Amino acid sequence: MATVSVHANPPLLVIVGPTGSGKSTLALQVCEQHSGEIVNCDSLQLYRGFHVGTAKTPESERRGVPHHLLDVLDPPDGYSAGEYARIARGILGEISTRGRLPVVVGGTGFYLRALLNGLPRLPESDEAVRARLMDREQRHPGSMSRLLRRLDPTAAARLHPNDTQRVMRAVEIRLVSGKSSPPAVETEPLAGYRLLKLGLDPDRALLYQALNVRTRTMFESGLVEEVRALLAGGCTGEEKPFESLGYRQALAYLRGEYDLERAIYLTQLETRHYAKRQWTWFRRDPDIQWLRGFGDSPVVWEKCSQILRRFL
Repeated sequence: MATVSVHANPPLLVIVGPTGSGKSTLALQVCEQHSGEIVNCDSLQLYRGFHVGTAKTPESERRGVPHHLLDVLDPPDGYSAGEYARIARGILGEISTRGRLPVVVGGTGFYLRALLNGLPRLPESDEAVRARLMDREQRHPGSMSRLLRRLDPTAAARLHPNDTQRVMRAVEIRLVSGKSSPPAVETEPLAGYRLLKLGLDPDRALLYQALNVRTRTMFESGLVEEVRALLAGGCTGEEKPFESLGYRQALAYLRGEYDLERAIYLTQLETRHYAKRQWTWFRRDPDIQWLRGFGDSPVVWEKCSQILRRFL
């Protein structure tokens, strides 16, 4: 097993790609060969109790590789992208100080952007204002988007009207500070690392087929039972993780809103759409070196090894 030398600019590896492309598998191989430690960058894998539907690598299959930022939040809690970036940066530093290779793995593009590029300095959240805005949006769906267009047309143009949380935050910032959300140039990027970004790019038809199979397997191997146990343990179903793929549909099935086959079909459909959005997001980054195939492919591993030998 290779070790990473400690110096002023230690290496940092990032592995991205659409859901189901095999990022975790590739990352485990890299970590075994290069004394690496995995830092999770999947917003749902942060949550305790949400295992089956997040495709979280079971502890028994982690091959002794340290994993960070898994199972660190209770369902009612949450990290903003800024909080995630702050905590993850501290972990990266600790790993590098030990002479090991930090490997950031995940498909939550906004969290990764916050980690690597930083985020604008924003005012603290005002709970009273946020509560009023949430109540207004619940009573009048779409009102936040309309309000932001009046208050801050520039910010509204940057955000999708259906991205309610970010639209609401932009409205809150405007109301609290009297100013628009700072533009992206007011950020502090991560410094002090030599950065390599690798992206997995499997054949789209094969990925969609694999996602369909994975979704059905999740439902058949305990997703519904996991949701039932979470509800029995005190969750209401209103917590943020229940908004995610698979959990939303399993919850609707348990509430009798549609049958199991319908739940599986809708999850498969939305998972394919989500994978497409991830591709679109990561394709905008010119620094990513793409590996054609799945993370468990010997051809992908050989190409990855060649790149890593030059990088390290």
